[in-house]
Amino acid sequence: MEDEHIQIDNLIDHFGAAVNFPSPGAFYGVFDGHGGIDAASFVRKNILKFIIEDTHFPASVDKAIRSAFVKIDHAFADDCHLDRSSGTTALTALIFGRTMLIANAGDCRAVLGKRGRAVELSRDHKPNCYTERLRIEKLGGTIFDGYLNGQLSVARAIGDWHMKGSKGSNCPLSAEPELQGLTLTEEDEFLIMGCDGLWDVMSSQCAVTIVRKELMLHNDPERCSKELVREALNRNSCDNLTVVVICFSTDPPPRIDIPKTRVRKSISLEGLHLLKGALDSDI
Repeated sequence: MEDEHIQIDNLIDHFGAAVNFPSPGAFYGVFDGHGGIDAASFVRKNILKFIIEDTHFPASVDKAIRSAFVKIDHAFADDCHLDRSSGTTALTALIFGRTMLIANAGDCRAVLGKRGRAVELSRDHKPNCYTERLRIEKLGGTIFDGYLNGQLSVARAIGDWHMKGSKGSNCPLSAEPELQGLTLTEEDEFLIMGCDGLWDVMSSQCAVTIVRKELMLHNDPERCSKELVREALNRNSCDNLTVVVICFSTDPPPRIDIPKTRVRKSISLEGLHLLKGALDSDI
């Protein structure tokens, strides 16, 4: 097991008055390690410190996060006590008030549960992804059988310095994250953050449907995380499994009533959400 995760529900309680936060906030992260635990453990322990100590914070949080991912990658390379050939993907969620900022480097995934519909807030950085392939090949990298330079199944990661050049140089394996920000509304019920071991055997919509059903029963996000892991194992996931579920309300999700005159009985609720998501993505 080379995964790590972080869960801080209240940043003010965690840091006290030592840090000037723009508003009450929370921080979550999932780090899928490979080649050893060193990189994932180092990022879990230090990524938030790199963000809040960046010169752009708190005036420009998005710039602070981008800078922090690159700086922590360099700091890991400089630590002579760690195996710099180990690596990790990194997915974080920083929340201030009703503003949420998702940062991702790698193939972990963040999925928003929006009144039962799955909304993906991150993009899986696989070498075969069209935009990642263009970036990799432009920088002189190759993709063989879905692996970057025939070695790594992700296109972005922190660590893996045996595959990178000198610090500051452009290389096919990037630690720079992609960011997605949004303002949470009443329809936004929860966030699922999971490593690829979950998404290899389960669609985003399936995960949202499971979590919403469980929350309506017991309203316990931790039990929901365990249920997703259990279901992934039942589906024969052969990778490490780490899942974090974050609720945006203390109340359980409300029941969704579907007008009988508008929906045929042959369409399931999950199928309806999948259809709506497909139509929305084409707009």
